[in-house]
Amino acid sequence: MTTTTSFSVLLEQFFTQRLIKQRKASPHTIASYRDTFCMLLRFTQEHLKKTPSHLELSDVDAALVVAFLESLEKDRKISSRTRNARLMAIRAFFRYLALEVPTHSGQIQRVLAIPSQRLTRSLVTYLTQQEVEALLSAPDRNTWTGRRDHAFMLVAVQTGLRLAEMTNLQLKDLNLDTGAHIRVTGKGRKERIVPLTKQTVAILKAWIRELPTNDHDVTMFPSMRGGRLSADGVQYMLKKHLSLASKVCPSLTEKHVTPHSLRHTLAMGLLHAGVDRSMIALWLGHESIETTQMYLHANLKTKEEILSKTKMVAGKKGRFRPDDQLLSFLKSL
Repeated sequence: MTTTTSFSVLLEQFFTQRLIKQRKASPHTIASYRDTFCMLLRFTQEHLKKTPSHLELSDVDAALVVAFLESLEKDRKISSRTRNARLMAIRAFFRYLALEVPTHSGQIQRVLAIPSQRLTRSLVTYLTQQEVEALLSAPDRNTWTGRRDHAFMLVAVQTGLRLAEMTNLQLKDLNLDTGAHIRVTGKGRKERIVPLTKQTVAILKAWIRELPTNDHDVTMFPSMRGGRLSADGVQYMLKKHLSLASKVCPSLTEKHVTPHSLRHTLAMGLLHAGVDRSMIALWLGHESIETTQMYLHANLKTKEEILSKTKMVAGKKGRFRPDDQLLSFLKSL
């Protein structure tokens, strides 16, 4: 138990002692929590006019956290799932505070009582083959960024890697010889191997020659400054190329395409090819085969095949007869 109420000191201890030393949290978890608190601290600085280093624990109360979450929904248009993930990170910190500074239990419990949002189970968004080809043709491959973006999107749609897995990809994770594949560590520290097609291998070999160094730890798809691409950077990249691709393939304008949509595209392609759900789950690194169930719900082709094999009750045509005027009025209420 600590006696300090400095928010910065407590937050540093949460990351170094709780997450890294005690829980041995994965790099993905630490990165997600880090991003949440970076956004929270920027929001707090703007609203309280206090620098993060000078914050006291009492400054970050339930009202501020709720206002922060609402700002994310309004300004960044985040989904309920993303909002809940941000709230989960904040809750983890305040559960740690409940042990370290019990004198603030009232404030802590009010933050922990902030409810998660109910999720709407919408169908996954994925691209057709024609849409994928239009998207991959959009980058200008006469430029360095265009060749990077083309290689990035090709690998994403061919491997189904998560966004964090793509941005953290390093040269040492690739094997471009016989049996070409990518070795990746995903959620829950689960390591998996994803095969690469000959076309993807050729594109990657050409791209590797443009990397600033041959060091095995070099980032495969660096930003202009040489660091890792941020989630916002990837979203900006995708949005830019979608705008161009939609001129060739207008159906793209009707879809809300995110970096995760490329992962869904690979999954739906495997499902359409008749690959078993258990193999798709292994490929994508899903914890449970049930997670792959969502692709069945979105797969209209499979449902149409089922419909064609099923004998349905035939309906009968009828002649339209308008309701009585009073009945029509009552039904309109």
